Amino acid sequence: MKKIIHSFETVTELIKKGRILSLAGDEQVLSRLPKGNWIAGTIPYFMTKDKGGVFSQNEIYVDDLTDFAEDFKIKAYDINNYEEIFVNFFENGFTLFIIPAFSEIHQYFAVNNWKIKNLYRNPFVGWISGFDLNSKNPEAKIYNGLIKESNKDKAIALHVKLPDNKKAGINIVNIFKRNETGDSIKFITSGFSAKECIINGEKENFADYINSKKIDTKLPIVADYSGIGINVSIKEVDIENGIVHFYAPVFPNRIYKFAEPIDNYVTEFKIKVSQIYNEMAFSCNCILNYLYGDLENNKVEIGGPITFGEIAYCLLNQTLVYMTINDS
Repeated sequence: MKKIIHSFETVTELIKKGRILSLAGDEQVLSRLPKGNWIAGTIPYFMTKDKGGVFSQNEIYVDDLTDFAEDFKIKAYDINNYEEIFVNFFENGFTLFIIPAFSEIHQYFAVNNWKIKNLYRNPFVGWISGFDLNSKNPEAKIYNGLIKESNKDKAIALHVKLPDNKKAGINIVNIFKRNETGDSIKFITSGFSAKECIINGEKENFADYINSKKIDTKLPIVADYSGIGINVSIKEVDIENGIVHFYAPVFPNRIYKFAEPIDNYVTEFKIKVSQIYNEMAFSCNCILNYLYGDLENNKVEIGGPITFGEIAYCLLNQTLVYMTINDS
C-alpha cells in the first residue's frame, strides 16, 4: 500500500475485507470505524510520500500488514501486565506497539523497558499517540479494533507471526550527532526530569546550566549506546523551580552531550532516507522534527504518523523509526 493517508470510506472497506491494519488518525475519525483486525493511535499529523507533512482530522494513515501475517494477536497492556508481554510473541514475528502520551504506561514503559525479560526476542517497534497541539482538551488514545474500544490508560499491541522465509528488521534515522567536544553530562537518577546533574565532573543545576550557556533546547541531548546515538528531547526548562523536564527518561549510567546544530532538517532527512534501500513496512517520525524542521508540506520520501515519541525497543525522541520485512 502506498505511503499516503486514506479516506474514512477506504479504510472502512479495508476493515470489512478482514485486512490486518495499524492505523493512525484523529479521534473523531477513528471512533467511527467498524470492528475488525486493527489497532490505532490518535494523531492528526502525518508524513506522506505524495504531499510531505500533512495535518488532517478526517483522513487515516494505514499500514496494511496482511500480506506478511500468517497469524496475529491484538492485546492491551498496562503497568500490571506489561512485563508479561513476551508471552504473546511469536517465534518468528514482530510486535507493533502504541502507547497513549503522558499515560502511566507511557512513563512505566520508558523507564523500565530496558529490564523486561525476553523483549529483544522479537523486533519491537511502535509509537506514542498524541493529539492536535491546538486542542483545548487534548487527550491521547489507543484503539483495539477487535472490540472497538478506545483507552487513554492502556497500550495496545499487534503481535504478528511471519512466514519462515521472512524476517522483520528495525532501524532508526537520527539526523543528530553528539557534539563530542561539548560538555559531558551525567544524571544522578532516572526519570523524565532532573534538577542536579554532574557536568564535567562537577555538580550543577541543569536548568541553570542550560540558561547560563544559552543552549538551544530544540537540540536533544544524546547518549551513545554501543555506537548508536539515542536522543532525549527537552520539554521545558523551569528556571524558577530549577528543573528540566524531558520527553524521554534520562539514566544515571550514561554520558550525555548536546547534539550539534542542524542547518536544514529536510535536507538531512532526504540524505538519510535516500540511503534506505528496503521498502518500509512501517515508519514513524517525531512531532518535534515536524515542528522544528518545518516539515509540513515539505516532501521527504517517507510515510507514517508524526508521533509524540518513537519506539524501537525503547522510547526515542526526534528520531525516525522504521521496520522492514525481508527474505530470511
